[in-house]
Amino acid sequence: MCNIIGRKQEIEELNRYCNSGKAEFVAVYGRRRVGKTFLVNEVLGDYTTFRHAGLSPYDRKRKVSLKDQLQNFYFSLIRYGLEGINQPKSWMEAFFLLEQLLERKDNGSRQVVFIDELPWMDTPRSGFLTALEAFWNGWGNAQHNLCLVVCGSATSWMLDNLINNKGGLYGRLTGEIKLSPFTLAECEEFFESRGIKMSRYNITQAYMILGGIPYYLNCFNPSLSLAQNIDAFFFNHKAKLGDEFDRLFKSIFDNADECMKIVKTLGRRHAGYTRDEIAKKTGINPNGDFSKMLKALVGSDFLIKYVPFGKSKREEHYKLSDCFCWFWLHFKEFSDHRETDYWQHHQKASEVKSWQGVAFEEVCLQHIYQIKAAMQIAGVASRESAMIIKGSKSTDGMQIDLLIDRADDVVNVCEIKYSKSQFVVTKSYAEKLLKRQNVVENMLQDKSILLTLISFNGIERNKHSEIFTHTITADDLFR
Repeated sequence: MCNIIGRKQEIEELNRYCNSGKAEFVAVYGRRRVGKTFLVNEVLGDYTTFRHAGLSPYDRKRKVSLKDQLQNFYFSLIRYGLEGINQPKSWMEAFFLLEQLLERKDNGSRQVVFIDELPWMDTPRSGFLTALEAFWNGWGNAQHNLCLVVCGSATSWMLDNLINNKGGLYGRLTGEIKLSPFTLAECEEFFESRGIKMSRYNITQAYMILGGIPYYLNCFNPSLSLAQNIDAFFFNHKAKLGDEFDRLFKSIFDNADECMKIVKTLGRRHAGYTRDEIAKKTGINPNGDFSKMLKALVGSDFLIKYVPFGKSKREEHYKLSDCFCWFWLHFKEFSDHRETDYWQHHQKASEVKSWQGVAFEEVCLQHIYQIKAAMQIAGVASRESAMIIKGSKSTDGMQIDLLIDRADDVVNVCEIKYSKSQFVVTKSYAEKLLKRQNVVENMLQDKSILLTLISFNGIERNKHSEIFTHTITADDLFR
């Protein structure tokens, strides 16, 4: 096993299932490109008796049929030693042949069966789920040395058909592992392991563009600057990630066009929209399928749900949280820049500056644990959200980037500022913050309100800077 970056808990869990001495059925899921296949191969590769990957529905010019998937499974059976067989005509037959292979190879030691991209194998009217159910319930769960690990990027399929299955596979999973993107600290460790020299400022910028997705980070050319790499990914002719946005959705969602429409709509407003607002703006019928789409996008880490501060559950919002999608929509979908060296020459452009503010906010929201740890409240339960107050004829509107509402009766009102230099608090800005603090204090008279600054390079000390009780810097985010 090579040196895997991070994933300590996931590695421990996989090893525990592998060494349990009883039949295990484990589902590994998470956003496409997050490293699921790599993790399972590296941790369990030495124990793997049979490995198979479903055929992608996206990478072919025609739809992948049941026959295609069965033929691919047949070749895997032959590759792992099953001889003298004909190609199966159904999944029932295919899984029976897998039973035969495993029985022939059984010497009493642990047998790991790894089936990757399982959702792709479930083509329409194929009977795949019924056959998988029969394989596990009728044979697999009685084999004490069998560890079945299944993997999939189509998180909605994994959730609906395995993890939350109400039929024959109900309660049959013995373990589930959701793989999340890297943190900033893990990105730093990843770049160091690849010999890529990058400052924390540049690593943060890379995270703002690509998120903590290992596949994207692995595309970096160490001989190029960050800006040159970004041009190579998005703006050059034959850009490495030129069709990645379409691939992301068409390879994991049955209703990919509608899901992309939802994401594009949410890409217009950082605070997001309610369910009803999304339906109205996209023109999608707000029925059960619409709810499933939203659930799938949340489960795949493209969106998050939150209740804006001071609002009721009925006003729950969905917002786009995927950094890659934010960048793609801002600079490709909505702008479609044609310059092949755009990122190298437009770092100070106004649209880049406005995007940076939103993107850094998103990075901070994905590192709430590190922020709380820096304030020494990691063990305090809390609820995090934005706060938006619409203006009227008599009062100004107000938006607060982040509120941390703590169980110890304290609320941190957080200002998030992205700047390469130290943030300077002016007199007028301090007065503006005091007004915000007073608004929140009037709303929550039973809580203490503390002003907190999250700034990449901290704060320049002057007579106004003491308004902040805590200052969080990039080094804190890299904990």
